[in-house]
Amino acid sequence: MNQATHALSPAMQACIDACNACAQACDFCAASCLQEADVTPMAACIRSDMDCAQICRLCAAFTARGSQHAVALCELCAEICDACGAECARHDMAHCQACAKACRACAEACRAMATAH
Repeated sequence: MNQATHALSPAMQACIDACNACAQACDFCAASCLQEADVTPMAACIRSDMDCAQICRLCAAFTARGSQHAVALCELCAEICDACGAECARHDMAHCQACAKACRACAEACRAMATAH
């Protein structure tokens, strides 16, 4: 993909939007987990949220600029979103459940983008 002249396809835009939404959900989830009375059981969730938010932001940036590495990064992002979503789904709190949903949507959008290109 020529980064100087690329146009965002619908799959690329959907991936960027899903990545940004997922990063926001992960940030909120991590911050909310830190407010729990007992943070210790939430440690894995917080770590997952932090990893996921960071790769989602990176994936959105690579995709937006048409990087030649965007497809590979989207595939990795989908894997990390799957892992974070599974961890968040283990917890009953609304912020964890919302994060798990955002992670699943992001993984799906990343895979769609990766296979479209």
